[in-house]
Amino acid sequence: MRSPENVLESLKSKACNKSYKYERLYRNLYNPQFYLLAYQRIQAKPGNMTAGTDGKTIDGMGMARINALIEKMRDFSYQPNPARRTYIPKSNGKMRPLGIPSFDDKLIQEVVRLILESIYEPTFSDYSHGFRINKSCHTALKYVQKYFTGTKWFVEGDIKGCFDNVDHHVLIDILRKRIADEHFIGLLWKFLKAGYMEDWNYHNTYSGTPQGSIISPILANIYMNELDNYIAEYAEKFNCGNRRKINPAFKKKLDVCRGKEQRLKRNLSKMSEKEKEGLIAEIRELRRSLKSMPYSDQMDDSYKRICYVRYADDFLIGVIGSKEDAEQVKQE
Repeated sequence: MRSPENVLESLKSKACNKSYKYERLYRNLYNPQFYLLAYQRIQAKPGNMTAGTDGKTIDGMGMARINALIEKMRDFSYQPNPARRTYIPKSNGKMRPLGIPSFDDKLIQEVVRLILESIYEPTFSDYSHGFRINKSCHTALKYVQKYFTGTKWFVEGDIKGCFDNVDHHVLIDILRKRIADEHFIGLLWKFLKAGYMEDWNYHNTYSGTPQGSIISPILANIYMNELDNYIAEYAEKFNCGNRRKINPAFKKKLDVCRGKEQRLKRNLSKMSEKEKEGLIAEIRELRRSLKSMPYSDQMDDSYKRICYVRYADDFLIGVIGSKEDAEQVKQE
């Protein structure tokens, strides 16, 4: 069997070909080397000694357990255990639900995550900064600092309960745009429908990505990438003008400054020292004043731009235009 690294690199190399559909992904779950790679990546993470609903932890994980999982994959009898639900405090004092999967499920989810990441990460929007390699809330802030220059209006969005309200059917339809392997899709369905246990009662999951699961962030980004693409297309239609007109007040003061400079140049030999010093002081003051003024006309109706950035379920749209433009963007 091919090494996982070679397989993942091969998947990644085809990612930017948007017409390419991935087939035979499920067979990678027969490869023991994939499970060993997944184990290396997650074994040091906290929570591995916390048992899921099956009572199993990382303790006792070995090739016999991996081979047993592979056999279940081969005969399609594998069924994820429902996650054990617990609650953790949020910064605002409220409690957030968290699902604790069994370690066997974590291991398989990490294999699936590696495959999905190779397929989708190269095509994710540059606007997206949540749960991605070399991306963070800090890179999102730097993006705003660099690209939101001149923005007058902001539309702030917080998709309430984003992870809990992901429509499973819509998500699967999005996945099928790139993945033509129904066995692999079926495995993802199993994870989405696994449900959770709370106070010894089983609860079905009809929407949302599994809270606390390894694949939840990548699935949420695949889902939200549709929003990123929509806003990118919307921005192309909204944006107009190559550059702003010059600020009339700036131009007027600049003309005055240049006129005084020309006067100084023409009459330098005829002016007294006192007159020279006075005129030079006026020019310096005008130059200093110009530095504090915007060169471009901030109210130029012929120049419009949309800037956009997203971190997980929070996004920010910057509008260079009128208040009415910002209201329109908010509505649409």
